[in-house]
Amino acid sequence: MSRPESRLHHLPRALQAALAEGRALKVIAGLTNFDAASVERIARAAGRGGADLIDIACDPALVTLAAEVSGLPICVSAVEPELFPAAVAAGAAMVEIGNYDAFYPLGRIFDAAEVLAITRRTRELLGDVVLSVTVPHVLPLDQQEQLAVDLVAAGADIIQTEGGTSAKPFSAGTLGLIEKAAPT
Repeated sequence: MSRPESRLHHLPRALQAALAEGRALKVIAGLTNFDAASVERIARAAGRGGADLIDIACDPALVTLAAEVSGLPICVSAVEPELFPAAVAAGAAMVEIGNYDAFYPLGRIFDAAEVLAITRRTRELLGDVVLSVTVPHVLPLDQQEQLAVDLVAAGADIIQTEGGTSAKPFSAGTLGLIEKAAPT
């Protein structure tokens, strides 16, 4: 029985290689950063700094801008699947559901069922586009694990964790950074 071809082959070869080798560097401009000047500065720096991918808010004009100034593949992030097709048409190489850090201060929490529903809807809209999905760090670890398995079954190509902006480290310096990363 032959294995179906991965959607990852749609990505530029350099990004495919970076992912395969576990060394991909993604620079994140921010899911809610629609400031063109800010995205342009971040994208230009990412291109000059040797990043493999830039992750921006899901907006077709920003996709065009970021690609032009960075020369990098573009990932667009959103939590509304209907926003993705226009950004992909503008040249986004992949789409990402999440991360959810901008929503937590507003009291907006994404549970496993909602993330799975968003994933399924995104896959319906974009059958051949590489899809990355962020697992919310607010879920208990066993639920994060089960959600990751369910997301892959629903068509996610890449699973991502988040650092947990709501994490409260007890220590300063490097130890504090490790404590902050613990939710992931």
